Amino acid sequence: MEVEWRNRKRQRKGEKPLPPMYTAEDAARCLEIFKEVQYDEIIEITPEIHVRFNDAGHMLGSSIIELWVKEEEKTVKTVFTGDIGNNDIPLLSEPTMIEETDYLVMESTYGNRLHMKNENKAELFLKIVSETLENGGNVVIPSFAVGRTQEILYELNKIKESNLDEKFLEEYKTLMKAPVYVDSPLAISATEVFKENMDLFDDETKADIERGDNPLEFPGLNFTTTADESKALNESSEASIIISASGMCDVGRIKHHLKHNLWNPKSTILFVGYQAPGTLGHKIVNGAKKVKIFGEEIAVNARIEYIEGYSGHADQEWLMNFIYSFNSQKPKHIFLVHGEEEAQNVLKEKIQNEAKIPVTIPTYGQTYDVKEIPELLGAIQTQKPKTIKSEIIQRLAKLQSQIDDMKDSVQEDLNNKDLKDEDMFRIKEKMKDLEQSILKIIEG
Repeated sequence: MEVEWRNRKRQRKGEKPLPPMYTAEDAARCLEIFKEVQYDEIIEITPEIHVRFNDAGHMLGSSIIELWVKEEEKTVKTVFTGDIGNNDIPLLSEPTMIEETDYLVMESTYGNRLHMKNENKAELFLKIVSETLENGGNVVIPSFAVGRTQEILYELNKIKESNLDEKFLEEYKTLMKAPVYVDSPLAISATEVFKENMDLFDDETKADIERGDNPLEFPGLNFTTTADESKALNESSEASIIISASGMCDVGRIKHHLKHNLWNPKSTILFVGYQAPGTLGHKIVNGAKKVKIFGEEIAVNARIEYIEGYSGHADQEWLMNFIYSFNSQKPKHIFLVHGEEEAQNVLKEKIQNEAKIPVTIPTYGQTYDVKEIPELLGAIQTQKPKTIKSEIIQRLAKLQSQIDDMKDSVQEDLNNKDLKDEDMFRIKEKMKDLEQSILKIIEG
């Protein structure tokens, strides 16, 4: 779809269309070479190599992998955690604890912090949502299509059982009046996959399902599949909850919802997952007063909230608990990956001081020989730094692309029959500001 959008621009310029990186047909054909495996089953890759997948509790089907490799009559075991699930995630089972390994390669996303506990999280979630709806604004939730969206639906369904005081009931009543929209084709498909694999849910959720309470269905829940249905959400005057991908706001329908809600002080943008540096979500969470979306500068007037406890990653406490679970044979050495520098360094120090296990933080492309003391064999040569000239050319091309995006965005607004005079004036003023900035640079 992104290539289709780019090709429409290229066609207007008389340029040849670009081929997509892959098509839906390519994706379907890839599935032919996938092989389904069960958790807890030891699989033989070769007579010398065996693996086992264990439930990581991060998202449906996520796995911690045990790898056994036999060389010269000696078997060495390494555990790769992948993403370890947050222990408080509803729907999913807790991460599998493993008792022995020689080496551990472990994530460290939240190695320097603790999550908010579940009961406080639900209370805060309801408070933020009800206050926004009472104010006549929308609650826009940028969410990862797989995992976090389904967790939020679960939370909305279960929230009524967490408290019964008068204030809570008023907030709950406000929540139940509002429509809830899941506006992401992938999230809709993923929710169906969740419904088909309820055997992997935690015991509490299974008990709810047996009582006839499906945690992924409730009155007022709507799924928007087409682009027209998505656009209609931003034209509606009814206060609503919109859950949309992507979780870090860099691509997808969420950018349209942000464009229509960020400027509005009545609305709330509620972040529920990790925001990587450099992403649009990270800028908003960290207090940006203005951001650019589709080439247009948007003022951040909306209420910005972040409930960190919804992250799918284990916090520092549960990362340490995972290490302590190796009670038969603790790792000889731990490699920390998948984390920002501060998180990795804090966790490294904690592991070495408390668990008394040596830790290495590999950099990109490094290769280790896992002996008693892992030996660095070498590193992939990184590319030579760009010249200033090539960087200027690249920046100029990016600037041209952003101006083209802005042109398309303004044209789209001008074609809108419902555009008000004040909106037209705002666009005109922005164009004048841009002209003045360009003239200053040229004259300089």
